[in-house]
Amino acid sequence: MVVCFVLMTSLACAASKDARPAPGIAEIPPSGSILGRGTSQESAVATASATPVKSGAASSTASTVGKDSAAKDPPVTVPSVKGRTKKDSLALVKAVSAGLKNPDWPVRTAQQLPGSILPARRIVAFYGNPLSKRMGILGELPPDQMLAKFDKEIAAWQKADPATPVQPALHLIAVVAQGGPGRDGKYRLRMADTLVETVAAWAAKRNALVFLDVQVGHSTVQEELPRLVPFLKRPNIHLGLDPEFSMKPKKGERSKPGDRIGTMDASDVNYAIGMLADIVKQNNLPPKVLVVHRFTRSMLTNSKQIKLDPRVQVVINMDGWGQPWLKYDSYRAYVEAEPVQFTGFKLFYHNDTKKGDPVLTPSEVLLLNPKPHYIQYQ
Repeated sequence: MVVCFVLMTSLACAASKDARPAPGIAEIPPSGSILGRGTSQESAVATASATPVKSGAASSTASTVGKDSAAKDPPVTVPSVKGRTKKDSLALVKAVSAGLKNPDWPVRTAQQLPGSILPARRIVAFYGNPLSKRMGILGELPPDQMLAKFDKEIAAWQKADPATPVQPALHLIAVVAQGGPGRDGKYRLRMADTLVETVAAWAAKRNALVFLDVQVGHSTVQEELPRLVPFLKRPNIHLGLDPEFSMKPKKGERSKPGDRIGTMDASDVNYAIGMLADIVKQNNLPPKVLVVHRFTRSMLTNSKQIKLDPRVQVVINMDGWGQPWLKYDSYRAYVEAEPVQFTGFKLFYHNDTKKGDPVLTPSEVLLLNPKPHYIQYQ
C-alpha cells in the first residue's frame, strides 16, 4: 500500500550574510511507503528536492557582530587545505578571537552529573530521514554504505582530537515540516514508530545515540514532544528542535514552512528542558542532550532566558550552509555571541561544496573557540 504525501525539503539556499537564508521548497510525486501502524498521515513520506529561491539576507547581524580588527586578532594557524581563501582564514580568525574575548565562554553551569556525555565526549552525528535521499546522509545511501561512511568520519574526528572520545549518533527527523497542511492543518508529518525503531537498530550496530528531531510546522513544541516520551525514556535517545520550520503564524496568516524562516523562543526550549529533566528524574537516567538548530538571530529569541538544568545538556548547533567564511561568520554571530551551554557545528556534504569548496575538515572546525562538542553531517 502506498500513501501519497508531499514532503517539504529541509534544505535552503545561500544568501549574502547568513549561512542559510529563507528556504525554498518543491513538491514532487511521492514515493514513500507505509512502514508501520498509525494514521495514514503518520505512515508514509515522499522524497524531497530543494528548489533555490532568490537569495537575500535573512539577517544583517553576521556583518555587524564582532567588529574586532584583524590586525589586533591573535595569530591563528589555518590548515593548508586546497580551495581555502584568505576570506575564509580571516573569518576563522575573527570567530576564534570573538570566542576568546567573550567572558561568558565557557558557560558556568552546575557540576555535570554522572553519565553526562558532554564535554567529556564529542558527539558526531549523521542527520536525515531514511525515507528521503534529499534530506541528509542518513537516507541518501543504503544503510550498509551509510554506516561505512559514518565509520570513516568517526575515525577522522578521533584522529583530529585523540584526547576527546567520539560518541557516534544518528539524528533522525522524526517530525517533518510539510508544504501542505495535512488533515489537521498543522503542516507537519509525524513519522511512524517503526521508522524510529529502524534507525535505533542501525544505531545499536555502532553503539550510537539516537536524536529525534522535531520540525513543528504550524504545530507547537508542546503538542509534538509528549508523543515522543516513550522513546525518550530510553537512555540512548535524545532530542533535537528545529526552529527554522516553527512558523508561529500570526492571526489570519497562513504562511507555510519554507515561505520564511521560522522561530522558537526560550519558552519553547525551556519546555523541552523541563520535559527531558522530568524523564531523567522519573526513570533514573543519565542526563539528556537537547540540540537546538540556529543560523539566524531570530530563529531563537530571548536565549538569555533559557533555564539550564544539570539533567539536560543544551547544544546550540550552527545549522547554516555555505562557503567556509560564511559558516565561520554565522558561528560567531549566532552561537558564540549568545552563549547558552555547549556548541555544535553542521557540515553539508553537498551544499557546502556548491562553489567548489571542500567540506571543512575536523581539524579546521576544531580551530574554533569554543570548540564544538556536537558535529552533524547532512
